[in-house]
Amino acid sequence: MRTSYLVCYDISDEKRLRKVFQAMRAYETCQVNLFGNAQISTQAVQALCEAEVPICYFSMGGWFYGITTGLNERNVFLRRRQFRLAEEDCFALRLARCLVEGKVRNQRTLLQRNHIEPKRNTLAALKEMADRAESATALDELLGIEGNAARLYFGDFAGMIKPDQAEGDSHPVDSFSFDFEGRNRRPPRDPINALLSLGYSLLAKDLMVACYAVGFDPYVGYYHQPRFGRPALALDLMEPMRPLIVDSAVLTAVNTGMVSPRDFTRVAQSVALTPTGRKGFFRAYEMRMDTLVTHPLFDYRVSYRRLLEIQARLLARVLDGEIAEYPVFTTR
Repeated sequence: MRTSYLVCYDISDEKRLRKVFQAMRAYETCQVNLFGNAQISTQAVQALCEAEVPICYFSMGGWFYGITTGLNERNVFLRRRQFRLAEEDCFALRLARCLVEGKVRNQRTLLQRNHIEPKRNTLAALKEMADRAESATALDELLGIEGNAARLYFGDFAGMIKPDQAEGDSHPVDSFSFDFEGRNRRPPRDPINALLSLGYSLLAKDLMVACYAVGFDPYVGYYHQPRFGRPALALDLMEPMRPLIVDSAVLTAVNTGMVSPRDFTRVAQSVALTPTGRKGFFRAYEMRMDTLVTHPLFDYRVSYRRLLEIQARLLARVLDGEIAEYPVFTTR
């Protein structure tokens, strides 16, 4: 059996060209992510395509450009069912209700676990939003419920940030702090929103990889409506996972000092991470993806990275008619 190796070279020092930085077996690699002007050889691309390992391309700031995959989209029958059911409003609504309900319940759980002193009225309102999502009668109604829940959740998000622990008394802050007054994006205007936006971009990429692995078209969704260039199905599957993976990784990065206020820079009206800050946050994100959780449906422990593919495969079983409802992953 032929074994292919991926070899990473450090060419930053002209006197030590082709210094080996790291080597790994291709079949032990789940995906390869290239940020900025990193180069990859044709031989490496061929080996990864043969092993059905995706290659994902990002800007240095974390903007997701695209993906290279091998011939792993052979399940044309699943995509035919995916396209057909996307035209059935009742199916789309039933799935969307599960996704929004699960997202709101996971937001509520994160507040209960991490907030210094969560407000009772916020927790009660989030529970009400989740119950309303369960019985919503239209996608527009679900959008309103999700928006109200997000306003409540991010309104109390600052209580999960521990500034003394994050910034430290011996490290004065020059121009940035971890103050958070609400969600903003395109562009993010403060450090916490910059971390959230980068994390959601990474999670969307990972769910696109999961969709391709199962055989879905990630651009045809049910809750998120079709739009040019938007991976609607990946965003559908991402909704319940946002608080569990990205929001939790952001809190870990900030509260443990993996990312500090000095790791940000201002570009026009936006705030972006420095290379050191990106490295720190990527480490926090990968730590979260490697965290083991017990899947309530199968009662065994899996990493969050593996969980993403499991959830995509469960959706495929729903489309195949093997199970009646999509079992959204929620924690207590």
